[in-house]
Amino acid sequence: MAKHSSGWVALHKRWLLALLLLLSVSTLIAFFIRSAFDSCDRHPEIVDKWVNSVSGSGSRASPLSFMKSKLVLLVSHELSLSGGPLLLMELAFLLRSVGAEVCWITIQKPPESDEVIYSLDHKMLDRGVQVFSAKGQQALDTALKADLVVLNTAVAGKWLDAVLKENVPRVLPKVLWWIHEMRGHYFKMDYVKHLPLVAGAMIDSHVTAEYWKSRTHERLRIKMPDTHVVHLGNSKELMEVAEDSVAKRVLREHVRESLGVRNEDLLFAIINSVSRGKGQDLFLRSFYESLQLIQEKKLKVPAMHAIIVGSDMTAQTKFESELRNFVMLKKIQDRVHFVNKTLTVAPYLAAIDVLVQNSQDI
Repeated sequence: MAKHSSGWVALHKRWLLALLLLLSVSTLIAFFIRSAFDSCDRHPEIVDKWVNSVSGSGSRASPLSFMKSKLVLLVSHELSLSGGPLLLMELAFLLRSVGAEVCWITIQKPPESDEVIYSLDHKMLDRGVQVFSAKGQQALDTALKADLVVLNTAVAGKWLDAVLKENVPRVLPKVLWWIHEMRGHYFKMDYVKHLPLVAGAMIDSHVTAEYWKSRTHERLRIKMPDTHVVHLGNSKELMEVAEDSVAKRVLREHVRESLGVRNEDLLFAIINSVSRGKGQDLFLRSFYESLQLIQEKKLKVPAMHAIIVGSDMTAQTKFESELRNFVMLKKIQDRVHFVNKTLTVAPYLAAIDVLVQNSQDI
């Protein structure tokens, strides 16, 4: 195995940190300042870029502007309208906006044609993201040439051995592993045996990061790499709608009318891909119990409705069938509304009164 110089590794780590900075400046501001001064003897020009981007004293250019012309490989376990792949797509577009060369591979693709995958593939192609097979020589060559490789979710780790084989050690020093999962069945050596050797890990919350640190140590006897907590932000589209009172009113009226919900009614929502562990079952049970309590106590409150955004009956999952059966059994079909997965959630956020956010940290 060829040895990488300390300067080469350090440079890749700074690229990883810049990526984290764009996603959450406030979370990592102290870390960046410290890293910049620690490495000032080797790359003073890069330190200046860090300090300017962190302090805001420089221009309005993106803190990722120095990724221009860099080659980035994004490895997704699947391509769907669920959180992990969509977050990775947003990252792809951010990198493309500063002139990076971005390649995307999807590990698990169904053998038959899929309308969602076709649509998302072409959305990326239209934005200049190169999309190709996760297997074969092109994937291997790109991984070896890339300046940065982002593995998305824990299960993406199996791709390393399956495709890179004996070249795995050459790629690990430039891997950023973006981990979203918290459920126990993801803590398998098949998935994460290379985790201690990557350049860094990125996790969405402090609790999840601590959970991964303890579980990998206790169950697998391995050590986490340098781990950075990066809280997820809001999309530009969402912020634009939030600041536009006219747009919010129009969207609210349109969505409520389509659902048969009056303006004075209370509308609760949970927005997640419908799957076990995301909390839709708890949401529905709590909603039903609230309706029962209102009736028993004879409370005078507006009519209440619940909306679940993230449905996918084409997949015919057992869990979603259970949710719909619960609604039928409790006879609350007129109060509960299922909406298919969508990239456009701003209209639903404008329409609702209460957003119930599931947390894996509890």
